[in-house]
Amino acid sequence: MACSAKLRPQDTPVDRARFVHDHLAPNLFRGVAGPETQDAQNVAWRISPEPFALAPATVAKLHTIGADLLKLYRAVNRLYFMSVRGTAPEFIHRYLDLGKPEHIVRLERQNRFKSEVPGLIRPDIILTDDGMIASELDSIPGGMGFVGAMGAMYCELGFDQVGEYDGITKGFARMAQSLSGKEQPVVAIVVSHESEDYRGEMAWLAENLRASGLAIAVAVLPEQIVFTEEALVIDTPEGRRRVDVLYRNFELFDLLNVPKQELMLYAARHKRVAMTPPPKAFLEEKLTFALLHNSGLHALWRAELGEDAFSRLLALLPQTWVLDPNPLPPQAVVEGLSVHGLPVRSWSELFALSKSERQFVVKPSGFSPLAWGSRGVYIANDLTHDEWMAVIEGGLATFDKTPQVLQRYHKARRVNVDYLDVAANAVRTLDGRVRLCPYYFVAGDDAILSGVLATVVPADKRLIHGMSEAVMAPCTQSERGY
Repeated sequence: MACSAKLRPQDTPVDRARFVHDHLAPNLFRGVAGPETQDAQNVAWRISPEPFALAPATVAKLHTIGADLLKLYRAVNRLYFMSVRGTAPEFIHRYLDLGKPEHIVRLERQNRFKSEVPGLIRPDIILTDDGMIASELDSIPGGMGFVGAMGAMYCELGFDQVGEYDGITKGFARMAQSLSGKEQPVVAIVVSHESEDYRGEMAWLAENLRASGLAIAVAVLPEQIVFTEEALVIDTPEGRRRVDVLYRNFELFDLLNVPKQELMLYAARHKRVAMTPPPKAFLEEKLTFALLHNSGLHALWRAELGEDAFSRLLALLPQTWVLDPNPLPPQAVVEGLSVHGLPVRSWSELFALSKSERQFVVKPSGFSPLAWGSRGVYIANDLTHDEWMAVIEGGLATFDKTPQVLQRYHKARRVNVDYLDVAANAVRTLDGRVRLCPYYFVAGDDAILSGVLATVVPADKRLIHGMSEAVMAPCTQSERGY
């Protein structure tokens, strides 16, 4: 559905960017930067006069990626339980359970959640000169309320958005409807104190779900959930309601710090509420990329994914290795990794790489406060030799508690995007590099592309993430796009 608003002839790029800047709801995306960088409107990033333009071929590929990633999540889920049963290699579940306390492992293996996968999928996609690379996968992402609110602003200026201007609201509603089997489900978006940065955008989303008539939704603190023997209950503007869907906006590594988490999980286990994403920490591990690239598992992956999706995912997900300190047999090598043309037999051989040869990233795999938001990420060719050695040795040392992965680094392509210089009240052009974050909501067998966030940072930045210097905007489709 297209936006009904039309651009006025007198609207200049400055007018359009200023309109978005001045009318955007406050406190939408507090994680972008600290409060000291935010102005009165709480806009901590650079505003563009229009959405970021993507070529039709790029948008078509994003639709395909969503379907492939849903297959991947389901395949990882099946292979994990096959591994637990002994019908797939044991190291699959051993790797995926690394660093998890016993109560988390017990929880994720419960029959109630056995077939469930996240209701929301968001990859971080780097546009490179050679195509697309998904450097991360997230099932509890920030930004969806931000994308929805920005899309609504640009809609008022007459711009369409990939996934429709209200696609985030509609996509979330379809996901909740699918999980609950109800046309107008009651949804509790539970935002923990540890996830406080996202409360503003979750409140925006809940308000728009109610306004759409597609769901009765509220964003609540965990302690605002009321437990009865029959159900979970929340207070809504429409009165007290029984919860059909609980959207979990808190991380499992924080679980024991979340008030009433035992009651929420009890209700989910006994089918009194549908919880998404399900409490399955093994679905949130970056080392899944390493399992996909392990040739010893390729026959299993092909059987689960099909040849076409498997081939596309191999190209989409970067080569990744688990920093496992266990010694290799004398005849073994680290598959796909070489130093000066020779296969690697010991991680210490990586120390010999020069800065220009270190096209790698090291980061925690998951189940850690350092495993999201670019925390704990080291770009290898930014490090001195001693720092590089320390990062590898540190990653090996934390294997049992916080496994680390070594991942092939892919540089984002250069793009140009206009933005509002607020102080000068003028539009400038940023020479930068871009990351795309598409939001897919799962309804049955469909992964619905409901919006795409573009983050463009100055070209000299090595990591692409929300920051005060970034231009952040939803995406539109255009023949002149990237």
